[in-house]
Amino acid sequence: MTLPGFHLALPVDDLDHARAFYGDVLGLDQGRSADAWIDWNFHGHQLVTHVVAGHRGTAGHNPVDGHDVPVPHFGLLLTIKNFHVLADRLRAAGTEFVIEPYLRFAGEPGEQWTMFLLDPAGNALEFKAFRDESQVFAR
Repeated sequence: MTLPGFHLALPVDDLDHARAFYGDVLGLDQGRSADAWIDWNFHGHQLVTHVVAGHRGTAGHNPVDGHDVPVPHFGLLLTIKNFHVLADRLRAAGTEFVIEPYLRFAGEPGEQWTMFLLDPAGNALEFKAFRDESQVFAR
């Protein structure tokens, strides 16, 4: 793991569901855990799922490129190859996408593959991959 990275604490309502989703579906390695939380290796970053009784992620929406993007959300930038491997893995697991994997801003600065989904607690996640990584912050 290369530092610096980020640390995100995320509320979930059921740790077994979180373990199945983040471990089995997303394929993340589990780190330390206790009765009310689990550390995950989120591609070199620390993601911690904490049980918050009764939590259900609620997201508004913001229109982007003809889609209603869930807000708030978090996610990860991947290579195009890894993006498609993950998309295939999610499809094979029967994941219901909020926004199906597609190419956004085609031919424009910031062209990217993107997909949105919810974890079992309703937290919104986005995964994306840029055609040209130098365009991540392009205007």
